[in-house]
Amino acid sequence: MSGSEEKPRGSLFDALRDRNRVVTTDLSGSIPRGLRIATAYSWRFLVVAAAIGVAIWLVIQLKLLVIPLLVGILVTALLWPVFTWMLRHRVPRWLAIVISVAGTLAIVTGLIWLVAWQVGRQWSSVRASTVDAIERFRQYLIEGPLHLTEDQIDDLLAQGWTFVQEQAELLWSGALAIGSTVGHVLAGAILAFFILLCLLADGAGIWRWTLRLFPQRARPAADGAGRAGWVTVVNYARTQLLVASIDAVGIGLGAFLLGVPLAIPIAVLVFLGAFVPIVGAVLTGTVAVFLALVYNGPWIALWMLVVVLGVQQLEGHVLQPLLMGSAVKVHPLAVVLVVAGGAMIAGIPGALFAVPLAAFVNVVAVYIAQRSWQTGVKPVGDLIWSTVPRPRRTRS
Repeated sequence: MSGSEEKPRGSLFDALRDRNRVVTTDLSGSIPRGLRIATAYSWRFLVVAAAIGVAIWLVIQLKLLVIPLLVGILVTALLWPVFTWMLRHRVPRWLAIVISVAGTLAIVTGLIWLVAWQVGRQWSSVRASTVDAIERFRQYLIEGPLHLTEDQIDDLLAQGWTFVQEQAELLWSGALAIGSTVGHVLAGAILAFFILLCLLADGAGIWRWTLRLFPQRARPAADGAGRAGWVTVVNYARTQLLVASIDAVGIGLGAFLLGVPLAIPIAVLVFLGAFVPIVGAVLTGTVAVFLALVYNGPWIALWMLVVVLGVQQLEGHVLQPLLMGSAVKVHPLAVVLVVAGGAMIAGIPGALFAVPLAAFVNVVAVYIAQRSWQTGVKPVGDLIWSTVPRPRRTRS
């Protein structure tokens, strides 16, 4: 009796299920194919965007650890060619570490001493020339064609000073993105130095331990992709060091030949700023133009501007496309966009690490997409531009 009662209920449920299936099939058939494809792309894009957002949030929350780690990795990449050269020539590892680290510290200390020496020698004259130039400009605004009053000039100067203070606070907060106090900066520097020593001493062991976090079947792909990405980061660091040196020598030598004061500090500032690709050398070169304007006059400042723009054109049209493009396999447009995006997210550290991170991710993605760990072929091409359909060749 109970079995005879359950059978109609089962038949009713089956009928409702079949009806829903028919309705679903009819609905899916009525949805345009373009909308189905757009929907499929959309939900996958939302998942990827959510994952990236969570990753960025974690990086921001752990910035006291992440930024020293990235600094240590980037400095390791800078020292890696010299360090491995010493290892290949049978120099003991501990001695190679000492030579690499001590040599880097000696170079940095020497540059700081040169900057402090020239600033100490010429600061008083530069300050006096700056005051005179500002006073001449003030008189020009009063007696020139603008005929401004002193109250109007004072208001403009107050607005300009407020703007400079706001930008200085913004730059300072970006420079202190690893912490809110000098103590945090010092702790981050010590941590980055410790990470550098660990990577030089046992980088291979650290990487083998990292591979154990991946599933057994994914380890060959992860190993090959990580090694390809590391080669790209080393190439980026080496190439960027060369580009920064050329920018610093070009602008610093131009300032010295034109008689602009503080030529050595200008060269060091350009060298450091050039590690932010494309825009760094231009922004730091404006300091040389400003010093030439207040110390040497408008004509020398014009020639200094020509030198800065000439070096920038050399970097943008020769050094970046030929050297950097072949080293990191990232399109110049992508370089500009990731630098701007990194600066918006994390200030100066974001602009500094944006390009090597983008190059690493790009090469890893190309490596996995081309299944290079199975074919043995090195990853070539740009992942973004390789997805663009190529026009078909028509037979003539």
